[in-house]
Amino acid sequence: MAQARLTQSFFRGIAKLFLGAHHSQLDEHAVILRVVQPGLAGLMDGSVSTLGPIFAAAVATQSSHTAWVVGMAAAVGAGISMGFAEALSDTGELTGRGDPIRRGFIIGIATFCGGVLHTLPFLIPVYHVAIVLAVFLVGIELISISLIRHRFFEIPLSRSSLQVMLGGGLVFLAGILLGQA
Repeated sequence: MAQARLTQSFFRGIAKLFLGAHHSQLDEHAVILRVVQPGLAGLMDGSVSTLGPIFAAAVATQSSHTAWVVGMAAAVGAGISMGFAEALSDTGELTGRGDPIRRGFIIGIATFCGGVLHTLPFLIPVYHVAIVLAVFLVGIELISISLIRHRFFEIPLSRSSLQVMLGGGLVFLAGILLGQA
């Protein structure tokens, strides 16, 4: 009972924050469709798509500064790209996905956040410390994505974890291998 009230409060808060005045008319499904799904897509894209460039640059140069510049460029570029792609993809009327500008903003910010989190350790000038912390944060990101998918989309945790870790692992490995080329 307490968990149900907490979940309802969570959805009301998210809805009010991202959906404005119309939030009281929306149910949990609409919030998932209009807020959680674009946010998760952005987080996944930002976390995974930036792994290759960041870790390739880090391994190739062994320079924290270079990895940070590449990571920031990848996070900003991915955020802008995903934001525009979502905002221009459909009007939301046929799909029920809500306002495209709002979805674009949500996915753009989430994409940037997903890419910048494992970039920030490269502000540490000691390369070996920075890369270890970045790898740790990548693990946290992938676990968080798995948990969000499990919680909101009812995907079994084992399957969600396997899928996310496989995708993230492949991109991470590609970055490391390309960095060694």
